[in-house]
Amino acid sequence: MKLKNLLIYSGLLIIAIACATNPFTGKKTMALVPNSQLFPTAFSQYNQFLEENQVVKGTKDAEMITRVGQRIAVAAERWLNANGHHGYLKDYKWEYNLVNDKTVNAWCMPGGKIVFYTGILPVAESETGVAAIMGHEVAHALANHGQQRMSAAYIQAGVAIAGNVAIKDEKDRNAFNQYYGVGSQVGVMLPFSRTHETEADKIGVYLMAIAGYNPDEASKLWERMKAKSSGQAPPEILSTHPSNESRIANLKTLAPKAKEEAAKFGVTSFRPLGKY
Repeated sequence: MKLKNLLIYSGLLIIAIACATNPFTGKKTMALVPNSQLFPTAFSQYNQFLEENQVVKGTKDAEMITRVGQRIAVAAERWLNANGHHGYLKDYKWEYNLVNDKTVNAWCMPGGKIVFYTGILPVAESETGVAAIMGHEVAHALANHGQQRMSAAYIQAGVAIAGNVAIKDEKDRNAFNQYYGVGSQVGVMLPFSRTHETEADKIGVYLMAIAGYNPDEASKLWERMKAKSSGQAPPEILSTHPSNESRIANLKTLAPKAKEEAAKFGVTSFRPLGKY
């Protein structure tokens, strides 16, 4: 089988499985692993993570993480219901935990399981900053980005296996492995990841606004993230994330649009910023 044919068949495979439209992005999404399988696995992994780490309970910060998370989840449901997607969140099991760790990070697993590390709170600076982070992380789950990344990885591996089986000449096979590995990563997987980050920024800033948090603060959060980061960042083309400059500019552009979206839900003013 020629490499050209292999790529054509791979493309047809991708088209065949891209059969679900995500309401938040309006895009067809890959779903080799259905949520009915993905969510229980994610929930189990999340519980194991909590058992192995120091979860902060009963503090003002822990309560704030839960409060913000619940408001963002309600905002998502309001948006979905208003746009004719009732029941979209029926299998989500929202949970919000603060973990004692200096790492400047937060994440959300498929199905709505969220962790904030204490190390990110000083960068957030306020509840509104937390809402910007929360909106972004929740957006990854709502847009099924974890499911899509897993599906893409399966396809990437499958094409690699198929190429090695189909190409009989050892020299050609070695060339395929070399160029396919680099090409699929830089040309497909990394742009795929950057697109997810940009989608999550847009969805997240809309959700934080609908939840009553000022979307102007999202770009300011990333300005602080940029100041916090140390060392030289890799070129955007070699990164899983957009550059800080691209992200900040995009969030500034999105903020007025997020306010317009929030106004559709009667939200025309925002909670005081406040500080920790």
